[in-house]
Amino acid sequence: MDIRVGDRLKMKKPHPCGSYTWEVLRIGIDFRLKCEGCSHIVMTPRVKAEKNIKEIIRSED
Repeated sequence: MDIRVGDRLKMKKPHPCGSYTWEVLRIGIDFRLKCEGCSHIVMTPRVKAEKNIKEIIRSED
């Protein structure tokens, strides 16, 4: 998958706050993602994150 820093990811399942969208802060073997609903930041393995992505929303760079 072609995911870049600054992209927004729409996930299949919601965060406990109810938001489905996350902003990509860091990529590598792990992703650092920020919830757009409550601003909670998490680190998740790339494989797990890629499996749960429903849509990639590109940043306008």
